[in-house]
Amino acid sequence: MTASSDLLRELRIDRSAPPPPPSRRGLWIALAVVGALLLLGLAGWAVFGRADAVEVKTATVTALGNGGNASVLDATGYVVARRMATVSAKITGKVREVLIEEGQRVEQGQVMATLDPIDADAERELANAQAGAARSQVDSVRARLAEAEANAHRLSTLVNQQLVSKAQYDEAIAARDSLRAELTTSQRNAKVASDRLRITDIGVDNTIVRAPFAGVVTAKAAQPGEIVSPLSAGGGFTRTGIGTIVDMDSLEIEVEVGEAFIGRVQPKMPVEATLNAYPDWKIPAEVIAIIPAADRGKATVKVRVALKLKDPRIVPDMGVNVRFLEAARPATAPQPQGVRVVEAAIAERDGVEVAFVVADEDSAPRVEQRTLKLGRRLADGRQVLGGVAAGDSVVLDPPVELHDGARVRIGTAADSP
Repeated sequence: MTASSDLLRELRIDRSAPPPPPSRRGLWIALAVVGALLLLGLAGWAVFGRADAVEVKTATVTALGNGGNASVLDATGYVVARRMATVSAKITGKVREVLIEEGQRVEQGQVMATLDPIDADAERELANAQAGAARSQVDSVRARLAEAEANAHRLSTLVNQQLVSKAQYDEAIAARDSLRAELTTSQRNAKVASDRLRITDIGVDNTIVRAPFAGVVTAKAAQPGEIVSPLSAGGGFTRTGIGTIVDMDSLEIEVEVGEAFIGRVQPKMPVEATLNAYPDWKIPAEVIAIIPAADRGKATVKVRVALKLKDPRIVPDMGVNVRFLEAARPATAPQPQGVRVVEAAIAERDGVEVAFVVADEDSAPRVEQRTLKLGRRLADGRQVLGGVAAGDSVVLDPPVELHDGARVRIGTAADSP
């Protein structure tokens, strides 16, 4: 009985013992679920919320009249020289000395090269000897003629006194006249010999190659020891030139304008030129002339443009962009109204010309649809008289689904017009 009673007492619940501590496992589970839901919500916003934003490119609206005259046409061309020459010798010969280098400036008449003068000098010496012989012949005939004239004069006196026969007198007169004719012939031969001597002097001078005008040497084509000729020998061993010089003061721009736009170009029209090598350098220029001939294959007309600025950085064959500008306005003339907007930013919605202006670019970019009041067409855009202001960023090539208030992502911005 005692053992059974002890067992029953052990099975009783002790009401006086403290309760076990409560478990926190459920709280941590709830917090984990809430955090996961928040992360899922953020991820969903990032994926689905941003997916609604359209990536666009923008351009900046610029004011008219603040940067000079408006452009009516843009074109490309090249710098060319009106005076450029490949200098060659007038005769065929071997180069003895070349006195030029690329980039060197030469003056008119300056010696550029010399040829071997052996042949020319020999011909001159021969011509000089012939001229001397001709002059000696003239002196000899003149002396004989003086004697014949004196003899004829004496005989004329004696024949009148009948001291000599008439036949002797006639013979003296014939000898005198013959010597007179011989003197004339010898004088003409002496003149021919003198002229030949002058020609050989020219031949000697032709062995010296001089600059025809002042300029800069752009190419050196011959070396000492080479054969040069004014005519091509066709074998590849004969040079046809000593070097090329360019008159840098004759540089101008040659532009080919599409024949559909040539009506916008007028002589004396102001031009702004920009060299491809120096894109930030604006060079003032002016239209010289419009060549009255069209290229049938390219449908273009050539335009000559004069550079108003001379600078060593401008060299032949450089690529250049030109902007044909409106004629200069007087200071009292009203400035053009409105702003310039690129054509790609103008769209049509419900039959109305609109543009989408980007607002709140720094935080959450959205677009505002603006109705435009358009003006005239410009070479690099469109004149807009209302709807946008200078400095606004407009969307280029807006997609059809773009609407007022839509979110956008700004891509690479285009250059301002």
